[in-house]
Amino acid sequence: MKSDIEIAQAATMKPIAEIASQLGISNDDLIPYGKYKAKLPLKLIDRKNLNQNNLILVSAISPTPAGEGKTTVSIGLAQALNRIGKKATVVIREPSLGPVFGMKGGAAGGGYSQVLPMEDINLHFTGDFAAVEKAHNLLSAVIDNNIQSKTRSLNIDPRTVLWKRVMDMNDRSLRNIVVGLGGTTSGIPRETGFDITAASEVMAILCLAEDIDDLKKRLGDIFVGYTFDKKPIFARDLKVQGAMAALLKDAILPNLVQTIENTPAIIHGGPFANIAQGTNTVIATKLGLSLSEFVVTEAGFGFDLGAEKFLDIKCESSGLSPNAVVLVATIRALKYHGGVPVKEVTKPNVEALKEGVANMQKHIQNMDLFGICPIVAINRFASDTEEEVEFVKKTAEEMGVHVSVIDVWGKGGEGAIDLAEQITKIVSKCNCRYKPLYDWDWTPEKKIETIAKKIYGAEAVDYTQQAKNDLKKVYDLGLDKVAVCIAKTQYSLSDNPKLLGRPKDFVVTVRQIEIAAGARFIVPITGQIMRMPGLPATPASENVDVDNDGNITGLM
Repeated sequence: MKSDIEIAQAATMKPIAEIASQLGISNDDLIPYGKYKAKLPLKLIDRKNLNQNNLILVSAISPTPAGEGKTTVSIGLAQALNRIGKKATVVIREPSLGPVFGMKGGAAGGGYSQVLPMEDINLHFTGDFAAVEKAHNLLSAVIDNNIQSKTRSLNIDPRTVLWKRVMDMNDRSLRNIVVGLGGTTSGIPRETGFDITAASEVMAILCLAEDIDDLKKRLGDIFVGYTFDKKPIFARDLKVQGAMAALLKDAILPNLVQTIENTPAIIHGGPFANIAQGTNTVIATKLGLSLSEFVVTEAGFGFDLGAEKFLDIKCESSGLSPNAVVLVATIRALKYHGGVPVKEVTKPNVEALKEGVANMQKHIQNMDLFGICPIVAINRFASDTEEEVEFVKKTAEEMGVHVSVIDVWGKGGEGAIDLAEQITKIVSKCNCRYKPLYDWDWTPEKKIETIAKKIYGAEAVDYTQQAKNDLKKVYDLGLDKVAVCIAKTQYSLSDNPKLLGRPKDFVVTVRQIEIAAGARFIVPITGQIMRMPGLPATPASENVDVDNDGNITGLM
């Protein structure tokens, strides 16, 4: 059996101009990055016609080491829609080098449902992550420069500065560092650290901004810290937002590539869903809807994380509304949620499946809370038995949900024809209307409690003293009327990664609350979630190599 990268390298790509022509984009509007990649100008967004086309959100059950294939399903579904005569584009996030070289691997799909060129997309691509990193770290440098300054000082108290630096790599040794050592010419010593670029507020802002003006406004609204006399300081006070936006002038433009079946693919932005909002950019989604009858997009990790944030943050911020939501589930993952070790999930085990299916049921119930039209996609593997598949189908159907069994890894778009046909019927007949879970005008406590109790199934929410102090700061800054972006483990509906399936009677503990004023949300941090991941004992980087001809091997 060929690996993902072998399948990708054997595929025949079309010049990017041909892919653009499928969307009615002229050569004059393309900004080529080589033969198979291009950026697209924002003028192609047709804001008047956005609501005439269909937005399909792909989410999943709680992720497991057995894998669910959400990105692969998104790509396969877009290919299938084109196969049945619809004009479809897949719009997804850019991969971070952290997972690429860490544990998870790349994020370009798999098998015969991939975006190409796979190597470029998984590595440096068009430089968007680097631009976010540079813009973020420019603010970091300006902050420390102002603290050091004797002539233009804003009197910033270094102890209150929570703005860290970022890099696009998993490196736990950089979580907590001291800067400014080396004498009086090297700055003022203070504690700080690094987050991964996908967790940067600049990345969150890029993904929520509507245009350059909105981008600059949001960058200026970034909260930096306090002066010694307790006055809040924002990035705009340092007059740095213009320079940050200049570094992002190309990064704000969506990237056009293609799938293995030459379906147009727009890839843009890359925040994680366990520590940020987990969705591609508003601009990319609106551009796709301006050019296509159907846009298939995804939200990171399970429905409790990426999809909740897609709906309560991205949709509420931008006015977008999905026409249908696909919940991806696998037999293997559901057995894992039923207590089967990952090494044994390929063995038939209906009893474990009956235990683990509760996780899928909870996610289906969560979909109903938003008033959206759901469909379950069973991503089938060769080890799945007919009895197991039928059990999961029956479980979903008894909840009144459409079900489709798919094989997009092995068959590409052909493996999702039934799913595509069901989607077209749903969007033409369903009268569901998306509604948010909470009102941004509610108190932060009420918003957090609503998510924890209704989406996660928690019994209660507890706050550490640090979190209570942070809440006071939120109120003092007038930021209590923004969205909530909870940082939580992706592996469980709870804040404890060991509680699989559908845990009950648990308490969600908020350890601290970070402020993302430019992104217009606050970030309650729960459990042991880290904004700078570490590498596993055997990182994926050990398998990656390149030969003298520039051919890359080992990417997943």
